[in-house]
Amino acid sequence: MSVYIKKFKDIVLSDLPLVGGKNASLGELCSRLYHKGIRVPDGFAITADAYWYFIDHNQLRTPLQGLLGRLDCENFTNLAETGAAARKMVTGAHLPPDLSVAILQAYKELSVDTLADVAVRSSATAEDLPEASFAGQHESYLNIRGEQALLEAVRNCFASLYTDRAIEYRVIQEYPHNKVALSVGVQHMVRADQGCSGVGFTLEPESGFRDVIHLSGVWGLGENIVQGQSTPDEFFIFKPTLLQGHQAIIQKRLGSKGKTMIYGETGNTVNQDTPPEKRLQFVLADTEVLQLARWALEIEHHYNKPMDIEWAKDGITGQMYIVQARPETVQSRRNTRVLTEYEVVRKGECLAQGEAVGAHIVTGRARVLGSPTDAGDLQKGDIIITDITSPDWDPVLKKAGAIVTNKGGRTSHASIVARELGVPAIVGAGDATSKIADGEPITVSCCEGKTGFVYRGAAEWVEKKIDLGNLTLPKRTRAMLIMADPEKAFELSFFPNNGIGLLRMEFIIANHIGIHPMALVRFNELKDEKARVRIDQLTAAFKNKKEYFIANLSQGIATIAAAFYPKDVIVRMS
Repeated sequence: MSVYIKKFKDIVLSDLPLVGGKNASLGELCSRLYHKGIRVPDGFAITADAYWYFIDHNQLRTPLQGLLGRLDCENFTNLAETGAAARKMVTGAHLPPDLSVAILQAYKELSVDTLADVAVRSSATAEDLPEASFAGQHESYLNIRGEQALLEAVRNCFASLYTDRAIEYRVIQEYPHNKVALSVGVQHMVRADQGCSGVGFTLEPESGFRDVIHLSGVWGLGENIVQGQSTPDEFFIFKPTLLQGHQAIIQKRLGSKGKTMIYGETGNTVNQDTPPEKRLQFVLADTEVLQLARWALEIEHHYNKPMDIEWAKDGITGQMYIVQARPETVQSRRNTRVLTEYEVVRKGECLAQGEAVGAHIVTGRARVLGSPTDAGDLQKGDIIITDITSPDWDPVLKKAGAIVTNKGGRTSHASIVARELGVPAIVGAGDATSKIADGEPITVSCCEGKTGFVYRGAAEWVEKKIDLGNLTLPKRTRAMLIMADPEKAFELSFFPNNGIGLLRMEFIIANHIGIHPMALVRFNELKDEKARVRIDQLTAAFKNKKEYFIANLSQGIATIAAAFYPKDVIVRMS
């Protein structure tokens, strides 16, 4: 095998300087965790040495360095033209003949009878690091088949080291441009277009609670999660009972999954409407959820830190795969000793609501944007209201005081960026762009549980910082909490406590479930047509309306019990 090629099975994590963060992690999974039964699609890395060979063969070091040296690193006024010029230099260059031969030889060895369909992924040597993720900064190309298509995808990956967002991110993170190289991973395609895919965290991504695994998924390719095009299904798995061999799924949330990304006839991706029956079906069976959770736990134990993973299910073979694993870079670095509490004392009309990201509240001017190019009047601290975001939005989002998107979930691009920037976001708000007027003052509140609210005007609130390290429990009296909201359980678990002295079940029914149990038992006798329509909407995924009540009540109680495990949680029956 050429010095420019390294097979995944021969790569370990310490090879990061040679193959980049993404490929080093894939190699580590292949070489060190295969005996645990964790499936990773086979492949090989085109090394950083190959990238520098390509750059030097085309005498690009000096021109690129000179071009990037003229970048306005304060306001990035010439970022777009600088990035375009850099990419043009790279895409106009030629791969050295011996490098092309080495790549194609490795491709043939990866194939069996016919040339394999592969994913071609960028892997920078400053990527997937605990202090800087570089997530989404570089390009990947899916469903590539054929020698010329592969070589072109490799060159395009090299060029993606100079996307506008990657250039700006390196400047902000203080990584010298001429010290970062790009490796390329070539990997068997998992036919998730005919199955499903998603992401997972080995902690709760909002609170940082460490004893759960959070998985989310959509039908088809996972790009719809990252882009926020589809609201995914979500699954929460409790680690202690998973290790004990129990059924450890404590929460399941059905997402709308409005779009399914598949491959078209020419190999390009097509985003089509998800059939109604599949929107009402979870993308994973419980057995598959638990299998992925066990794999995620093994990966976390191996790395000895919270992890952010990507998974895919091949719709042809039915096999599950891990296609990426990287250290989680936001909540794992959070100081859980200091807690900030907000109490909203006055608020205006609620204009929109969705999933809350970040337990903050801010007031600012709404800026309704159709694309990043509409951001000419955006001022620092303005609240961006848009349909969805992608990595192309990154330079714009860095000015935002908060982010509100019509589409997306807790693992969409907007959510990831908001956590990294430390600003609140509301995703999956539905019709925020039509309900909120450009330029009007609004308040984004993500401090009232897992649902975030956009209020008209400037709300008033009280902010209180609590140093939990200075709180001590009484010696003779058990300090137990009274609570009923599962959405706040993980956050409240960080308070010093002796458990839950009163879990008020009737409030879970009233607020979390939202339907009186007898309205489900005697649904056919209901006279109120509006109530019938609303109940039909809430219970659409359940064949038996009673099961909706049972599932939501048990999951609400389970979430609170998991948050305070192994302490007592006393439930008051209703």
